Amino acid sequence: MLGGRAVRLDRGDIRLAVSLDASPVERAQGWVAKGVDQLLIVDLDAAAHNDNKNRGLVADMVAAVDIPVLVGGGVRTPTEARRLLDSGVDQVVMGTAAIENQLMVYELCRDYPEKIVVSLDVHPNEELATRGWTAQSGRFLEEVILEMASAGAAGFMLAEVGRDTLVDPPHFEALMTALEMVDEPVIASGGARHVGDLSALAALEYQGHKLSGVVVGREVTEGRFTVAEAIAALS
Repeated sequence: MLGGRAVRLDRGDIRLAVSLDASPVERAQGWVAKGVDQLLIVDLDAAAHNDNKNRGLVADMVAAVDIPVLVGGGVRTPTEARRLLDSGVDQVVMGTAAIENQLMVYELCRDYPEKIVVSLDVHPNEELATRGWTAQSGRFLEEVILEMASAGAAGFMLAEVGRDTLVDPPHFEALMTALEMVDEPVIASGGARHVGDLSALAALEYQGHKLSGVVVGREVTEGRFTVAEAIAALS
């Protein structure tokens, strides 16, 4: 979401946001009707501008669906994490905070077991970006994912900085690094170009540890595959 609207981003660039026709609540309900297992809401105003004006709309979306909802974007304080969980959000996704304020994330994982998911935005060299891809962290995937696993993170979501979902292949190497380093669930949040990519993602494995899911969006709305086809490929 951006400015109270449902949007999509090309290559994750907030400056290139394209507004979609349906309201965020209607789009959330539309994804449920398509058969998704969970819904991920990313608040771009909060992520890039520290502006929480969309949080009331997030609560409306959570109330409008009957599947687990994960919310990320600008969750950088204990108060904000607690507010989202109290509003009915199933899990809170934290990215920048997991790098810049690890003690806070550790305490939240302790206070809310299985409720804090860490999102890691990975460059091709596995350096991590922060603040909605607008800043470089100087930290790398392997060290941070180990730290957050030790802190008690419920799972990890990996996205590839600058990748065009419909053109570029998934960052299989980074996903394998994650599977090798931690036992917690790992989700490919960068999406897939086609069913072949989904099958390749489903085949990734390290000592029995496989990906726990894939976040999709634009690929489905632009007709690359259906949710039913994605579920079939992943199962």
